Amino acid sequence: MKNEIFKDTEQFKREYRRMVESEVGKGFDEADDHERFAALCKLVAFRARAIHVRNDNAIEAQRKKRVFYFSLEFLIGPLLENYLLNLGILDTVSEGLAEMGTSLEAVSSCEVDPGLGNGGLGRLAACFLDSMAHEGIAGYGNGMRYRYGLFRQVIKDGRQVEETDNWLAKGYPWEVRRPESAVPVTFGGEVVRHEEDGRYWFTLEGGETVNAVPYDIPVVGYGGNTVNKLRVWAAEPVEERFDLDAFNEGAYADASKFRTDVEAISTILYPNDAGEHGRILRLKQEYLFVAAGIGSIMRTFKREHTGADGTVDWAAFPEAVAIHTNDTHPAMCGAELLRVLVDEEGLDYDTAWGIVTRSISYTNHTVLPEALEKWPIDVFRRLLPRIYMWIEEIDRRYREDFMVEHGDRMDLLRDTAILWDGQVRMANLSIICSHSVNGVAKIHTDILEREVLKDFYELTPEKFNNKTNGISFRRFLGNANPSYSRLITDAIGDGWLDDASELKRLEAFSADPVFLDAMADSKRLNKERLARYVREQTGVELDCDSVFDVQVKRFHAYKRQLLNIFKVMDVYNRIVADPSYRPRPTSFIFSGKAAQSYTYAKEVIRLINSVADVVNNDPRANEMIKVAFIPNFSVGNAELIYPAAEISEQISTAGMEASGTSNMKLMANGAITLGTLDGANVEIAQLAGRENIEIFGLEVADVEGYKSRGDYFAWDEYNRDRDRLGRVVDELVDGTFARLSGDFSLIHDGLMHQNDADFVLKDFRPYVSAWEHLGEVYGDRRRWNRMALANTANSGFFSSDRTIREYAEDIWHV
Repeated sequence: MKNEIFKDTEQFKREYRRMVESEVGKGFDEADDHERFAALCKLVAFRARAIHVRNDNAIEAQRKKRVFYFSLEFLIGPLLENYLLNLGILDTVSEGLAEMGTSLEAVSSCEVDPGLGNGGLGRLAACFLDSMAHEGIAGYGNGMRYRYGLFRQVIKDGRQVEETDNWLAKGYPWEVRRPESAVPVTFGGEVVRHEEDGRYWFTLEGGETVNAVPYDIPVVGYGGNTVNKLRVWAAEPVEERFDLDAFNEGAYADASKFRTDVEAISTILYPNDAGEHGRILRLKQEYLFVAAGIGSIMRTFKREHTGADGTVDWAAFPEAVAIHTNDTHPAMCGAELLRVLVDEEGLDYDTAWGIVTRSISYTNHTVLPEALEKWPIDVFRRLLPRIYMWIEEIDRRYREDFMVEHGDRMDLLRDTAILWDGQVRMANLSIICSHSVNGVAKIHTDILEREVLKDFYELTPEKFNNKTNGISFRRFLGNANPSYSRLITDAIGDGWLDDASELKRLEAFSADPVFLDAMADSKRLNKERLARYVREQTGVELDCDSVFDVQVKRFHAYKRQLLNIFKVMDVYNRIVADPSYRPRPTSFIFSGKAAQSYTYAKEVIRLINSVADVVNNDPRANEMIKVAFIPNFSVGNAELIYPAAEISEQISTAGMEASGTSNMKLMANGAITLGTLDGANVEIAQLAGRENIEIFGLEVADVEGYKSRGDYFAWDEYNRDRDRLGRVVDELVDGTFARLSGDFSLIHDGLMHQNDADFVLKDFRPYVSAWEHLGEVYGDRRRWNRMALANTANSGFFSSDRTIREYAEDIWHV
């Protein structure tokens, strides 16, 4: 791609030196790596914002439709190298830094992972922003600026310990604070009814008003032609209330308590909601970023669509604005937009409701009923009284229309009404306020239509559609895997960075021994790179001649990290019991966080680390198998893990994983999927071919059958396989792996006394057999590399560029 930012390396060096001097107040040679990093980001962001201004002016002049993507998470990761690639200046900057006596690696290593997200939801949102910019869509992220990330995970005595993720400790050079664009947001208060000349209206009086202050982060599209922005909001006091008397009396914390209470709203991602204080804080977060985002949208729309006579062309709103809600966290977008249109802009209800339902769309990310947010009505009404009234009105009108059309179907009303059984049901609110509802993989959408949201699907099937998730190949292959990327580009050109479907051309090299051997060399480099990182972080020495078997994702029972570590325990037991048993040497690599209050998932992390402690210190086994748990999984270390992986563990209970995106990232980097037919694994199997992945275990129909019949019994599985499965289960409580911090009775009880809800025991033997088969295939390295190449070559479908084009055409009508 042509570099139009700097005409040559000399120009870059001149401008960079000036930026270091102006930002740091030192000469380049006196500045340290972090100061050099911050100045380089400022220089790139300066150039990017100039492009953004041109883009925005063109959007306004052309009346181009804007897409606002509301998500409580944006896991954007380190941006520097990604933006250098997208702007076409990666080589220029790298060469310039080398000539200046440093390196891009040294400078970029100073970048932290922004604590703006946690898992797949936030990573998907970040990929979508990248792809909207790549596709030339006027797309804007709307989220929260958390002072601290979810938490920094450390492992002590095998346990997950949560420490503060102070990602802003040294500032964040990509952001710009925009206090002039702050939006006031009110919590609590009293709704007052007014009436005059037969007309009545409501106002919200009193309450606590805070300022939502925006911080803008540039989003650079590949090619450097489009730069959008991610806007994240921080809560600040509208006016300073400092208690001078308290301060003078030595009560320093009390003196600034008001500011502290306000800023708590945006202090941390996902505050622990086990208690009422945490739940209220979470609800405040959700309303603040919704109200601030809608307020910002309204300002822009009115500026661009107000005529000379002062009349706003409200009919143009759905043609000018698309509001997309990512999961149920932004569910209040519909009610808030309705409130603004009626209460503040004076539109009648029917006109306003038409605008709402034509503008808003919703992506569902789960089949777990407990993940479809619900709020107690009394809590919701007390905190957000006017929004609750609007939700109540939406629900009342929905019920009236329902009774006219389906009056005898109370079962449908029970499952689709917004207010029911003392709760506000946010998924139902999202669906009723939206013109489009989509799942994120074909199997997920099928389950939504057939099971989770079947009543809504029966009533409005035209709303439902599928949009299989995607990833950014530029980041997770281009940036993350430079050696493999160079090999691909040398073979087929760099067009795949612009259009990932170009990777299909790699199939021409499936019988090319030189290319396949070069693939193996690249994988080896990546394994050595990851092994160094693992040694630094954990002290575990990985054998780079072993298979790197990887499962990295958020810890949850249905993702079945437990099944994976059961496999390791079984392999260890067999090694110890039978010296003639020689499995394929394997390094089992885990990473991921468990929610702070999710005790079961934290116990699985402790089990993995306890097994690692035993296995890695037993000379009978540690030459054949090693176990490593990489702490604090993030985008940064994920970019080391994905390129090194050879087996991609995607082993969720069939029908439970909406899509997954780690499966796509690992596939693109040439890992072989070992998985169930769940989420996007279904499409991976179709694209790569069943001969190039390893599928095992129960399918969705089997799981649903067991659940509906009630004829699955964990003890039957235990008794049927006492020698291996039974032994592994017993080891949870017999002290075998209790050396670090005790037994695992909680996990044992979940399996044996709560009947193994995730079918870990049922899938155990098929899973281990599938893993052993992959080990046999690995012995034929040429065959393995052909399989790996087939995965990379057929991974292009999973580009988020493709996903965004489908959203743009089918949902946003951009």
